[in-house]
Amino acid sequence: MIAVDDLISLVRHYNPKTDEALIRDAYAFGREMHEGQTRHSGEPYFTHPVAVAAILTEQRLDDATIVTALLHDTVEDTKASYRTVEERFGTEIAELVDGVTKLTNLQLSSSETKQAENFRKLFMAMSRDLRVILVKLADRLHNMRTIKAMRPDKQSQKARETMDIYAPLAGRMGMQWMREELEDLAFRVLNPEARASIIRRFITLQRETGDVVERITGDMRAELDKAGIAAEVFGRAKKPYSIWRKMQEKQMGFSRLSDIYGFRIITDSEENCYGVLGVIHRRWRAVPGRFKDYISQPKSNGYRSIHTTVSGRDGKRVEVQIRTQAMHDVAETGVAAHWSYRDGVRAENPFAVDPARWISSMNEQFDAEEDHEDFLEAVKLEMYADKVFCFTPKGDVIKLPRGATPIDFAYAIHTRIGHACVGAKVDGMRVPLWTRIKNGQSVEIITAGGQMPQAAWLDIATTGKARAAIRRALRELDRDRYVKLGRELARSAFEHVGKRATDKALEAAARTLRLKDADEVRARLGSAELTASEVLRAVYPDLVPVGEAEVARERAVIGLRSDQGFDRARCCQPLPGERIVGITHRGQGVVIHAIDCETLSRYDQQPERWLDLHWHTGKHPAVYAVTLDLTIGNDAGVLGRICTLIGEQKANISDLTFVDRKPDFYRLLIDVELRDAEHLHSVLSALDAEADVAAVERYRDPSRSGDKREEP
Repeated sequence: MIAVDDLISLVRHYNPKTDEALIRDAYAFGREMHEGQTRHSGEPYFTHPVAVAAILTEQRLDDATIVTALLHDTVEDTKASYRTVEERFGTEIAELVDGVTKLTNLQLSSSETKQAENFRKLFMAMSRDLRVILVKLADRLHNMRTIKAMRPDKQSQKARETMDIYAPLAGRMGMQWMREELEDLAFRVLNPEARASIIRRFITLQRETGDVVERITGDMRAELDKAGIAAEVFGRAKKPYSIWRKMQEKQMGFSRLSDIYGFRIITDSEENCYGVLGVIHRRWRAVPGRFKDYISQPKSNGYRSIHTTVSGRDGKRVEVQIRTQAMHDVAETGVAAHWSYRDGVRAENPFAVDPARWISSMNEQFDAEEDHEDFLEAVKLEMYADKVFCFTPKGDVIKLPRGATPIDFAYAIHTRIGHACVGAKVDGMRVPLWTRIKNGQSVEIITAGGQMPQAAWLDIATTGKARAAIRRALRELDRDRYVKLGRELARSAFEHVGKRATDKALEAAARTLRLKDADEVRARLGSAELTASEVLRAVYPDLVPVGEAEVARERAVIGLRSDQGFDRARCCQPLPGERIVGITHRGQGVVIHAIDCETLSRYDQQPERWLDLHWHTGKHPAVYAVTLDLTIGNDAGVLGRICTLIGEQKANISDLTFVDRKPDFYRLLIDVELRDAEHLHSVLSALDAEADVAAVERYRDPSRSGDKREEP
C-alpha cells in the first residue's frame, strides 16, 4: 500500500501548494473507517482507495478530487455518514463522495430499460460535478487491474460493463489512454485466447522483422532534424484489443493488417504541427482518406491533433499523430484537463474544454429522448461514434457521427429543415438520402412545403436527435389520421340513432370512458381501440342497451395500442370493474395491476412505464383466475360442500392447494375463475355465510410478481 508521505509526494510533484494536512487527515480517516475490511485478494481494503487516489495524481487533479478518492467508499461500506464527512472535510468533498456513492449503486449492466434509466442518472450526476465520474473511472481502472481475485462470473460481468460503458465513456471524455487500458483489461477477461494469440503473433513478427518501431522512429527524427523542426517522436505497437477490433471490422487475419503501429510527434507550436505534416508527407506516401485535422476542427471534448496514415518501411502502414505539448496534455486527460494543476496553480491550458459546456451539450442531445430505449440508443451512438465534419453551403461546420446521412445533417441544422427534407446535394451532386456523408463534404438540403417525415427515415438516420424528432412527428401524424377517421365514424354512428357527434357529446363520452378529451375518443375510435357502439353507449346508455355478447378477453382493457397485448399480474390478480394501471415490459407487452397493488412501488421511479388503463364496460366471461384463502373445519364432507357452493355461484375451480392441515381445521388456497369484481363479491359472500368456513379472504402475494412477464 502506498504510504501517506508517498501519496503526498505524488501530489506535491505537480502542486507544491497542496493542502498536506487535508490529505493526511483523509488518509487517516479512510484507513480508520476501513479497518478490518479486506478485498477479494485478502489485502486490506484501504489499499484500493489509496490506489485510486494515486491514479488521479497522474492526471494532476486538485486536492478535493484526491481526498474524494481516499473517502469514496466510506459512506457506502463503513459506519461513516454524509454528515460525518461534511463536518470533517467540508460540503464540496462530502457532495463529491455522495456522488461517487450514488454512481456505485447504479446497476449499469442490468436490463436495457434499467440500463437506460441509470444512464440518465449517470449523466445527471456528471452534470453536477464531472469530478465524480473521474473518481469513478479511476475506481473502475484499479478494480480491472486487480480483477483476477474475483469470481469468474463476476469478472465477466464487470469486464462486459467496462467494455460497454466505462471504456467508451472515458474515450468520449478524451481520456484515450484510460479507454485503451480499460478495453485491454476487459478483453483479457472476455476473450483471453484471442488476446494471447495476438501477443504471440506480435512476438513472432518482432523476431522476424526486428524492432520496427525503433527503426521508423529513428527515420522520423532524422527527417525532422534535416528540416530544422524541434520535436519529440514516440512510437508503439497498438493494444491487442485495438488490433482485434480492426481484424473484426475489416474481416482480416493478423498477417494482412498493416496499420498496427502508431507514432506521436510532439512539437512546440501549431505552425510546426503543419510543418511536421509536410515533412512526413514528403518523405512517406500518404494513404488517401486517412487524414483528419482536429486542430482546425477540434472535437467537442477539446481534443486537438493532426492524424495521418502513411506507408512506411517495407510498405507497412503507420498512423501518425501530430500535436503540441498543450494539445497533448488535453489528449491525455481530456475533459479532466480543466482541473489539472501545474506548479501549485490551476493549469491554464487554452485547449481544455469547459466541463459545464461539454456536459450541457451532451445532455441537450439526450433530453429530446422521451423513451428510455431511445435514450440508450442515442447515448451509445454518441459515445461510440467517431465524428465526421461536413459543411453547409454557407461554410458552417456541422459535426456528425461517422455513418451519418443527409437526414441527420438536416435535423442537425433544425428540426423544421429535417421534417421538410425531400432531397440532398453532396458537393453539388444530387444523392439519395441514405448516402453516407464523408469528412469535408459540402451538403445542401432540398426542402418542400407540406413534406413530412417518412417511417423509412428511421432506418436511414443514425443520430439520436434525428431519430427522436422523426418518431415524434410520426406519432403526431398517426394520431391526426386516427382523429380524422374517428370523427367520421362518430358522425355516422350518432346520426344513425338521430343524434349529433358534437364536441360536448364526445367530451361526455371521454369522462365516462375515463379518457383525456374528445380527440382522444376520436383517435381510439379511428384506431379501432373503441367501437362506435361503446362510444354511443357511454353518452346514451338507454339508446344502446348492452347485449348478451361477452367482451372478448383480448379487448377487455381500454387504453392499449392495437398491437399491444396484456397479462394480469399474478401478485394482485385484478378483475374487471377494479381500477387498474398497466406497466410496460420490454419485449413482453403490458402487465396490468390493481391500483392498490404493493408491487407498483417498485416502479415509482419509472413513470414512463405506467399506462392509464380501464376495463371495458360490458359482460366479461368467467376466465379471470383469483386465489381465495380459506380456513375450513376438518369434518367429513366440508370440502365437497365448499366446492359445490362455489359452483353454484357460476365460478369454476381451476386449482386447489392445502397450505396447512391441523386436527381441527384445514387452510387451503383455491383458484377460482371469475367474471369481474361483482362476481368475486358474490362468491366471498356465499362462502362467508357458510358455517364451516372459519375465514375467507382474497389472497395476494407480492412475491409472485417481478420484472419478468407475469402469467395470466
